[in-house]
Amino acid sequence: MLKAVCYFHLNIEGKKMKSLLFKCLIILSMLSLTGCGYNAFQALDEEAKASWSEVLNQYQRRADLIPNLVETVKGYAAHEKEVFVAVTNARASVGGIQMTPALLNDPAAMAKFQAAQGQMTSALSRLMLVAENYPDLKADQGFRDLQAQLEGTENRVTVARNRFIQTIKDYNIAVRSFPQNLTAMVFGYTEKSSFTVENEKEISAPPVVEF
Repeated sequence: MLKAVCYFHLNIEGKKMKSLLFKCLIILSMLSLTGCGYNAFQALDEEAKASWSEVLNQYQRRADLIPNLVETVKGYAAHEKEVFVAVTNARASVGGIQMTPALLNDPAAMAKFQAAQGQMTSALSRLMLVAENYPDLKADQGFRDLQAQLEGTENRVTVARNRFIQTIKDYNIAVRSFPQNLTAMVFGYTEKSSFTVENEKEISAPPVVEF
């Protein structure tokens, strides 16, 4: 009987010890995750998503200006069909890309996105150059308003893109740095794609719309 009672108490104590040990392991794991950058990855990942959303927001703002801009220019230069087709095709190309956070983890998709936006920038620059040959168009208040909106949007695009580049840089440094890289491997955090161009200064410059 005494032996059974002792065994019972030992069993209870053993369960308490296991429970205490389990709790200690949880606490140590939490501390370890914090020290190895887990929480930092959460913050950096959310910041990357937020900065990417702002880039997309500003590019969408630019795309929304295009129909009215094209129609206004057409009113004065209807025969400039090649330019209008280029702008329309560029806008369609941009619209055909699924602009989601998933692009950040797909270098090929990001490259396609950049190429489409570069095509759009080039087409818009050609459209603005057309206006130089039409004094009446340059004097049109509706065109001038759209011109100002486009210029402001291009500036916002540049700011949003630069912020995004810096955010992704910080994130990728964390992914590759020790000991955070161990945490990254465990939880599947990998380097994200950023804007990569041969001439960053050239692509960062908004189209010239001043006459």
